[in-house]
Amino acid sequence: MNPIMSRSEAADLVIAARRRLGLSWAAIAEEIGAPLVWSTAALLGQHPMTPEQAEKACRLLQLDERVAESLQTQPVRGADPAVMSDPTIYRFAEALAVYGPALKELIHEEFGDGIMSAINFRVDIARRPDPDGDRVVVTFDGKFLDYRW
Repeated sequence: MNPIMSRSEAADLVIAARRRLGLSWAAIAEEIGAPLVWSTAALLGQHPMTPEQAEKACRLLQLDERVAESLQTQPVRGADPAVMSDPTIYRFAEALAVYGPALKELIHEEFGDGIMSAINFRVDIARRPDPDGDRVVVTFDGKFLDYRW
C-alpha cells in the first residue's frame, strides 16, 4: 500500500497542472463551488477539501486520485519560513507588524475584550483602479469572539 501523498507534493502538482492547462484560480474555484481565496488556499494545502471538491478539482486539472486523496487530508497549517520570506507574503507580515497593534486597539474599542476569529473567517481580494496605479484590496472578515470568564 502506498502512503498518502504529502500536501506539499499535491500542491506542486496542482500548480503545475493549473499553469500547463492555462486555468485561473477563479475557474477552479467556480468548478468546485467554493470561494476563490479559500479554494486557492485549500489547493495549496491549507484546508481539507470534501471528496466532491477534490474530485472536481482533480478532474478539471487532469490529476489522479492520489492528489484527490491528499487534498482531503487534515493539513498542518502555517507557513514554512522560506515561504514567509517571499516579498508578497512578507509585506503582509510587515503590514500587520506596523498596523496590528492599532487594529487590536480599534477592535477592542469597537467590540470589547476579544479577538477576530480566523476559523469563522472569510477573506477576499479585489483590484481597485487608481490613477496612481491599481490598488490591491484585501478584506478580512472574521467573527468577533469575546473573552468569556
